[in-house]
Amino acid sequence: MSTAAACRPERTSLDMVTATAVVVTILSWASAFPAIRAGLHDFGPVELGALRFAIAGVPAAIFLLVTRPGWPSLPDFLRLATGGVLFVALYTALLNMGETTVSAGAASFIINTNPIITAGLAMLVLGERFGARAWAGTTLSFLGIGLIALGEGGGLSIDTGALLILGAALCTSVTTVVQKPLFTRHRPLAVSAWNMALGALVLSPWLVPASAELSSASAQGLWAVVYLGLVPSLVAYGTWAVALSRLPASRASNFMYCVPPVATLLGFLWLGEVPTALGAVGGAMALIGVAVVNWRR
Repeated sequence: MSTAAACRPERTSLDMVTATAVVVTILSWASAFPAIRAGLHDFGPVELGALRFAIAGVPAAIFLLVTRPGWPSLPDFLRLATGGVLFVALYTALLNMGETTVSAGAASFIINTNPIITAGLAMLVLGERFGARAWAGTTLSFLGIGLIALGEGGGLSIDTGALLILGAALCTSVTTVVQKPLFTRHRPLAVSAWNMALGALVLSPWLVPASAELSSASAQGLWAVVYLGLVPSLVAYGTWAVALSRLPASRASNFMYCVPPVATLLGFLWLGEVPTALGAVGGAMALIGVAVVNWRR
């Protein structure tokens, strides 16, 4: 087990390490949505998740074997198992299944109920403070994400896919609050590695049908799987753990409102997808809301 002395104290302002971890996480997770859509052309939703975390889980397990952080206590292992089951396996399966019927904009709107749920749970369970200004900024960001979704077209409808994505958001919120106390006793990268290794183990039964799909997968689908395993998983889960270890859970989650507008910008730069005026306004609102939450006098 890692000692508390090895863990970083929680901060009220962004230093270089924390800011870098937040930026890398946002960029990585923003790119995950189009990569998932590309992968779903060739793989089933759960099969895609199994391949993604098989790629991430192997180096994560090797990291644990090399660094030897020690076997966690039973209460801590249950918290780590929550991450493997909820944050990796169930989140991935629900999000992938939801994205088969829900547009990217609508999916980003629904998944971004996560900061609201996390803030509420963090106040109740962890005793964190989230003042009126923070709630105002959160509301502004959430409304901005709604405009991005509406600007994409197709509207916002409540169907099975939407409910699955809402379940994915709940998985993330619960895991964030459950695992937050781990960072006083364990290094962030060790927590992240446990999450990915355990999650890959839970998803491993779907590797059998996934291997059958590999033979007929396109090059785009194969590259999407590799990218998802390396960047939005192996890298971003690690940087997210670093950010969560150094910030209050409610504040760290609030930065995720930056993901949809960044995803829109990436779509413009890489694919030439021009955002609508409504989407551009929504993106600006989302970013301003995050700035309001994190502004310090």
